[in-house]
Amino acid sequence: MDEKLPFDAYVFDLDGTLLDTIPDLVVLTNTVLRECGYPEHTREEILSYVGNGAFTLIKQAVPPNTSIADTQAALDRWKASYATLGHRLTLPYAGMPEMLHQLKSRGAKLAVLSNKFDAATQSVIAEHFPGVFDVVHGECDEFPRKPDPAGLLRTLQELGVAPSRAAYVGDSAGDMEVARRANTFSIGVAWGYQPTEVLQKAGANIIIEVPADVLTTY
Repeated sequence: MDEKLPFDAYVFDLDGTLLDTIPDLVVLTNTVLRECGYPEHTREEILSYVGNGAFTLIKQAVPPNTSIADTQAALDRWKASYATLGHRLTLPYAGMPEMLHQLKSRGAKLAVLSNKFDAATQSVIAEHFPGVFDVVHGECDEFPRKPDPAGLLRTLQELGVAPSRAAYVGDSAGDMEVARRANTFSIGVAWGYQPTEVLQKAGANIIIEVPADVLTTY
């Protein structure tokens, strides 16, 4: 394999890209809904709520007539429960640890930029990929939700890499859009939570089938 990588830095989405988190999100969300007296949802329904941050997920999960105050209360409970219910069933996708090791061993700088709230992003990455990433950020006041490019641009600045020398890897239309808006190369993944047709329509530069494909993507 050619030791020269096509990019100096690779920034990854989390849910549906690095880790399969849906099993835990289903348990967590339905537990909180049940505790709040709201109807529960199917895996497919909860999957459709994922990708735009915790508040958006909970807003769609609670009944339509739920007040903002009650929605916020459910969100607060959801976040508080994440430590015990948030990643017991979560696993890396097959081949992901090996691919990340290859990137790192060949000199690439690695980062995570997720719409998952920051505390959860930090904890799940620390558990599953300790010491792998140079920079890890989730949604917070300083890092707005994708596709706002501010978080990605700041992440690249922290890595010391120009956007033209970086790739963003993700599984959603928002991931492809944030890459475009930040002028980075966009790599869509076929194993994630949105169909490849959505990624194509969103302007993915390339769509890969397995994690190892990242190593040879130009």
